[in-house]
Amino acid sequence: MIKEIYKNIGAFIFLVLLQVLILNNIEFSGFINPYLYILFILLLPFDTPKWALLLTAFFLGLSIDIFSDTLGMHSFASVLIAYMRPNVLKIFAPRDGYDTTMRPGLKSFGMEWLVKYSLIMVLIHHFILFYIETFKFELFFSTLLRVILSTIFTIILIILSQLLTLRR
Repeated sequence: MIKEIYKNIGAFIFLVLLQVLILNNIEFSGFINPYLYILFILLLPFDTPKWALLLTAFFLGLSIDIFSDTLGMHSFASVLIAYMRPNVLKIFAPRDGYDTTMRPGLKSFGMEWLVKYSLIMVLIHHFILFYIETFKFELFFSTLLRVILSTIFTIILIILSQLLTLRR
């Protein structure tokens, strides 16, 4: 139990630092912005209490907001996907339900499950984040393109990170 807590704290710090020091500096043609930090929310254990999930998501988003000077946009988008996570997990639940001792991920459920689950969660996050950022109706289609391209790139990074941890 204590080992899991330290592991989660380490993953939290690693993903925040990776996001703010490296990934925030990646921008392809103004359309692709990878946000891998949400992987932390996606991979929390199934039995994480909802209050802990929401609180963790808030502090994760707040950490990114502080370093990125984005005034709560990441906090809002992160809390929203944390709030929606249990319902999205229900959509893809196995017939017998989830084993609470397992964690979501490639190792436990395979590539197809991971891609479907991640796609919905990342799409929600990016949609909210980018539309809050632009907040202009005349930029609807260019923002939608940015959401789609950034979602694809973030999904690729999620799959690569899962493949790297699978090999360990």
